[in-house]
Amino acid sequence: MEYTEEALRAVISQIAPLNKAVMDQIYRQWDKKAKPLGSLGRLEDMVARLGGIYGSVCPDTGKKAVIVMAADNGVVEEGVAQSDYHVTTTVTCNMTHEDATVAILARMNGADVFPVDIGMYEDVDCPGVIPRKICHGTANMTKGPAMTREQAVRAVCTGIDMVWSLKEQGYGLFATGEMGIGNTTTSSAVASVLLDCPVENVTGRGAGLSSEGLVRKIHAIKKAIQVNAPDPGDILDVIAKVGGLDIAGMMGCCIGAAAARVPVVLDGFISSVAALAAVRLAPACRAYLFPSHCSAEPAGKMVLDALGMEAYIHAGMCLGEGTGAVTAFHLFDTALEAYNKIPEFEQAHIEAYEHLK
Repeated sequence: MEYTEEALRAVISQIAPLNKAVMDQIYRQWDKKAKPLGSLGRLEDMVARLGGIYGSVCPDTGKKAVIVMAADNGVVEEGVAQSDYHVTTTVTCNMTHEDATVAILARMNGADVFPVDIGMYEDVDCPGVIPRKICHGTANMTKGPAMTREQAVRAVCTGIDMVWSLKEQGYGLFATGEMGIGNTTTSSAVASVLLDCPVENVTGRGAGLSSEGLVRKIHAIKKAIQVNAPDPGDILDVIAKVGGLDIAGMMGCCIGAAAARVPVVLDGFISSVAALAAVRLAPACRAYLFPSHCSAEPAGKMVLDALGMEAYIHAGMCLGEGTGAVTAFHLFDTALEAYNKIPEFEQAHIEAYEHLK
């Protein structure tokens, strides 16, 4: 696809609603299973939604992929993080040989990890890191826009292309992940604007900031919003001015997956902020998104609430990288195994339950 705003709008126009007839048929199939009606709760809804997405009463996710958008953020200059861009580079490269947490958990859950250099400060020659660099990190958003609008659009389109390319390779269930020092700062800035919420309420310590560091982080976000005056009614303006290339890339994953009729499992705070931005830009993509866990970051639940979503996992996680989403992959396997293997009442020699008023 062309990496233009016009092309992006064209992709958004391709997003179709879920197949309700298939979903209704799957719910009827659940009601025939030898168990109390509705007793698998949200797992039953999960299978129905998967069927509605794929358009099949026998949904099959195919191969699982974790797309990790890696990018650096110029706002780190303001002392908002413990680490610098070297950590972004190191962890991203570690993802290619199972020395990163997300890679270890992905292997456990039958998924492949695809780290994407969408905007790391350093250039890397690391087999397995996919080169899609828009620029060498964003600018310091306290002094002006983090990136141009054109760069934000290119990053979103990069996410779309990543999903489309992997779908052609047989991947049918995706997770969004990220790696980038300073990205809880950019995510908090975007959340503050989109939720119309005070910066203090949406900003946490990230990867372990001190109290003094948290004060600097809050001040930097306030300054960035004041200097750039992002327009909450123009999502691309918000992302360009106070967002990050990783956030924009994950937005594209959400939009591209919906256009391609494949589901995306969201990770934590940063991934959910990207999803919120994607849904504000392309409301129809929401039906294709599944939350994994509720991040321990202060705005983790706030962003999910704004999306109208409830997490499947509440474990106090806040690591990022896609680790929560990968952990949730097991729930999809469990739901589908139950749907496919639980016998019907007649087969199990059990009298069928009925829906009672």
